[in-house]
Amino acid sequence: MTPPPLPPLPLEIPQITSYMNPVLAFALLEMAMENFKQFLFALSAAVTVGFVSIIFVLRWVFYFKEGLAWDGGLAEFNWHPVLVVTGFIFMQGIAIIVYRLPWTWKCSKLMMKFIHAGLNILAFIFAAISLVAVFDFHNSQKIPNMYSLHSWVGLAAVILYSLQLVLGVCIYLVPITPTYLRAAFMPLHIYSGLFIFTSVIATALMGITEKLIFGLKNPSYKDSPPEATFVNVLGVLIVIFGGIILWIATRPSWKRPSEQVLRSPPTNGGGSVGIKVSQQTDPIDPKGNGDARRRSGKLEDSGQVN
Repeated sequence: MTPPPLPPLPLEIPQITSYMNPVLAFALLEMAMENFKQFLFALSAAVTVGFVSIIFVLRWVFYFKEGLAWDGGLAEFNWHPVLVVTGFIFMQGIAIIVYRLPWTWKCSKLMMKFIHAGLNILAFIFAAISLVAVFDFHNSQKIPNMYSLHSWVGLAAVILYSLQLVLGVCIYLVPITPTYLRAAFMPLHIYSGLFIFTSVIATALMGITEKLIFGLKNPSYKDSPPEATFVNVLGVLIVIFGGIILWIATRPSWKRPSEQVLRSPPTNGGGSVGIKVSQQTDPIDPKGNGDARRRSGKLEDSGQVN
């Protein structure tokens, strides 16, 4: 009787350390990523769709509209869609997934926190300027403010985003913040980040639809003139970009490896220690508490959706 085959041995790779040759370290990072080619494809698709969306919104305001200016007229209003798509959508999306880029894993966690916070602050500045442009245009043209659902949801998203920034900086970048507070706040930080990002995309779709309905007269929006079709495609691109970002941000196997895996020095006389690929990333934690890790006996917090 033939004995049953033995189970396959787990694939092991050398441990990634800061002492390795950069080329070797990068190769190991590729091995550590489950379905790395899929991640690279998703990332390339997100960046490509994001850039195309920015090109589309610029084409819209320069070809179909009055261009850009700061004179209280329609050209000033055009800053609103440009800054929202560029900053509030594209930059915020990149900020959400920046921890998951394998090329950043050799950077310290503190540096990545500053990069994550910097991108979000820049996105908030773009969003704030876009709001100033809208209110200034409305006041100059004697148009009422805050009467549409688009304006309600949009202002709420900006306010929530500002609170997210303040709390994130105070909790994760101020050294005196208790570690238990960082761990407790992390699930809410992750959820609110994704919720705000999704809300911004929904608000943008409402906004461009509202602009087309009010702005197109002869021919009207229902007649599907070239501008309407062009801007509808812009809306589809924004949805695709948001969907890809959310997909990248919610894949547990694409998380940044733990700091112990990335930073622990080699042992056994300087040799590399074999570790399982499955240990490169943290186990799935449905409550999000896995982002708080033990390092040197202290609880180390993690960044957003990392």
